[in-house]
Amino acid sequence: MSGGRGTAQAARTVQRQVRAIRLGPRSVAALVLVSAVGVMAFGWPLLADSASGLAHSKDAPWLFAALLPLLLAVVVATIADAGLDAKAIAMLGVLAAAGAALRPLGAGTAGIEPMFFLMVLSGRVLGPGFGFVLGAVSMFASALLTGGVGPWMPFQMLSMGWVAMGAGLLPGPDRLRGRREMLLLAGYGTLSSLLYGLIMNLQGWPYIAGLASGVSFVPGDPLPENLARFVTYCLATSLGWDLPRALLTVVLTLTVGPALLKALRRATRHAAFDTPVTFTTTRDGG
Repeated sequence: MSGGRGTAQAARTVQRQVRAIRLGPRSVAALVLVSAVGVMAFGWPLLADSASGLAHSKDAPWLFAALLPLLLAVVVATIADAGLDAKAIAMLGVLAAAGAALRPLGAGTAGIEPMFFLMVLSGRVLGPGFGFVLGAVSMFASALLTGGVGPWMPFQMLSMGWVAMGAGLLPGPDRLRGRREMLLLAGYGTLSSLLYGLIMNLQGWPYIAGLASGVSFVPGDPLPENLARFVTYCLATSLGWDLPRALLTVVLTLTVGPALLKALRRATRHAAFDTPVTFTTTRDGG
């Protein structure tokens, strides 16, 4: 009997460790590459010094806006090639559709974006690889749904991919449960909601140069001066949207989150992503 209980406990442990996508070396390398380019794409106004041509280039945002979709496509294709099977694709489609449908419910209204808590919880259960693809695809689908296609879209896709991937990298995915896990996810949801607004500000900030000298990006200026302008810009423009987004994410995580986590984990166990799909043929007895 004790051996049977041990076997059942081991089976449950294996089930908890199942991920929809297992990242291989190529997938990790692709994620690191696109993340590095993404840091450059977002931070070039602060990273470029006064002597560099990039600091005076008006084409840099457009260059990154053209480059990021190609890199995101490469990353998604690489991850898919590494193990995105039919069951994972079905799960991805359902969650991406739900995320795309949730975003328009509050987008543009005081920063209320209910899709954030879904991305955080999905990344937590399904892992960082699935989370990155889910965040990027959800943003892409949402842009098509709302007509929000523009040079900012690949930046939104990358940022949301980071949000969901970060949730999949949080500690204790197999052991931490209950109230402590919900507090961890609520804290991460708060931080990621604020950081999302911060880094998306970096994408749009250079475009306002000359409109308001006190908060606009000045090419070639020293880093501390541009950084001070950027902080002022964030406080004056986006903080009123970022804080409600973070508050809503916390409220939804602590109220709806426990039930959604159980549903996602149950669906993941039933999907049995580690079990390959096989087809058998039967002979007609007649």
